[in-house]
Amino acid sequence: GLMGNAALLHRYGFAELDNPYDIVNIDLDLVLKWSSSLFSSRHSRSRLSLWRKLGYSGCVSQNSEYFEISFDGKPQLELLILLYIVLLSEEDYMRLDLVLATSSNDGESTTAYSPKTGNFLLGEISEMSRDMLLTKSVCEALLSLADMRESLYGTSSLDDDIKSLKKSNYITERKLYHSLVLRISERRIIKKLRTYTEESSNSLKGLHSRKRLKS
Repeated sequence: GLMGNAALLHRYGFAELDNPYDIVNIDLDLVLKWSSSLFSSRHSRSRLSLWRKLGYSGCVSQNSEYFEISFDGKPQLELLILLYIVLLSEEDYMRLDLVLATSSNDGESTTAYSPKTGNFLLGEISEMSRDMLLTKSVCEALLSLADMRESLYGTSSLDDDIKSLKKSNYITERKLYHSLVLRISERRIIKKLRTYTEESSNSLKGLHSRKRLKS
């Protein structure tokens, strides 16, 4: 079936290397921990509240809310939107919150487009909106989250895990073997997330350079 390795290991007791349906979860709590390291708790709560008012949420399982990173390292769109909102300036946040409150009171939906203020978030967000969401600060946030998620595996490196997997016995050490497969698969996805973010950041730099040359 279309299952990632964590689900396979939990339900059936095995995991597969290079499983194309594999994902990595980044818990909402981890995102809030990152936010609180840069901003006040009040700031983090208000930005999360606005995100929810806009109708967004993460994936939910057993009272835990999280975001998925796909096999190719692409972060869930709702995560990008949350990071974008957290990083809005106070002025733009207040303006967006006011527009949302006004449109809600009028019973009308607003689709005003303004990448600078984030008003485009009031319209329909699709995969086409990724480029607008992947600002320099959002890319930096993704790299920080990748580091925080990676730290959950302890002090051993990805190469250490790969060496341990090669030494483990598939028959006599099944639990160890498949647990290592899960760890390695997830850490490779986190590595792809970094690559995806760095490429997006470099594309943004290239775009800004071309704009300066034209001007």
